[in-house]
Amino acid sequence: MISHFARVLLGIAFLSVVGCQSTTGKTAGRTLDDATITAAVQSKLSSDRISNFSRIDVDTERGVVTLNGVVKSAEQKMRVAELTREVNGVRTVNNNLQIQ
Repeated sequence: MISHFARVLLGIAFLSVVGCQSTTGKTAGRTLDDATITAAVQSKLSSDRISNFSRIDVDTERGVVTLNGVVKSAEQKMRVAELTREVNGVRTVNNNLQIQ
């Protein structure tokens, strides 16, 4: 039988682990992963030889990348989504790009 003291210690340990998550519910590691994905997508879009997509806003939440901004054609919109999917860690792409 576990003593009362041991139960309290287990409870405190559990709460400290849960307390390590930010108010968004993401752990520090997940936040870092999302920031890494966002940076990799932005870098890939900026260095594209066909078009420079550096003015596209990229947000990542738990591996889901959301793209916002304006492109010149439907082909560019598809190209941006394609480049984004090539980045490691991207689970889904929400392509909210508008065609000008």
